Amino acid sequence: MTKEVTNYLLAYKNMKIIQRKDMFNFSLDTVLLAHFCTINKDLNEIVDFGTNNAAIPLLLSRRTDKKIIGIEIQEEAVELARKNVLLNQLENQIEIVHSDIKEYIKEQKKVKLIVCNPPFFKVGERSHLNDNEYLQIARHEIKISLDEIVQCAAALLDNKGRFAMVHRPDRMIEIINCMQKYDIEPKRVRFVYPKVGKESHIFLIEGMYKGNKGLKIEAPLYAHEEDGSYTKEIRLMFGENENE
Repeated sequence: MTKEVTNYLLAYKNMKIIQRKDMFNFSLDTVLLAHFCTINKDLNEIVDFGTNNAAIPLLLSRRTDKKIIGIEIQEEAVELARKNVLLNQLENQIEIVHSDIKEYIKEQKKVKLIVCNPPFFKVGERSHLNDNEYLQIARHEIKISLDEIVQCAAALLDNKGRFAMVHRPDRMIEIINCMQKYDIEPKRVRFVYPKVGKESHIFLIEGMYKGNKGLKIEAPLYAHEEDGSYTKEIRLMFGENENE
């Protein structure tokens, strides 16, 4: 039995998260996406494609009281996600569904917001070659491809609904082309940099289903100061200044 570790969810002292060292653990990408996506008043519910241990739904629950549904294909990740929802007493807001995204979308009502922290690497592309099966599925497009993720998002989005994703800048052109292919018009992009003077290593993108053309490039986000500490903007995302 692999040991589960329970930690505070970043600086939120009233939230905890259970993680396993042999499975995907949430990272800065997760936090950035949860803060980047647009949450409007007309939101009915949020769907998180590939929720893993439910870190994104947990973080989103800090921003909204709307229903959040996490979809996850790996059974053991689903069990962990459900434990995390119960641990934080969010079972009335967050639902974890054990399903393949491609199957889930077939008979569901339309939603206004979908978020996804997808596998960054194509099958066969170099990553961590010694990954176990859990990590291979989380990091590589084994169970679902980028094209399929965007196609599924388009099928589930309501008119003018939004799809937000975090990814690698070297796949940005491919992602924009893919979104437009399925009638999701890119509306917002934000590049994330390790620190000032370095190349961007992460970017965030949000598109609108059947939206008008017009892309906004937002201010750059720097993750670290020169001394390696997190910048003030990142620390705020971590909840450091939140009243406890």
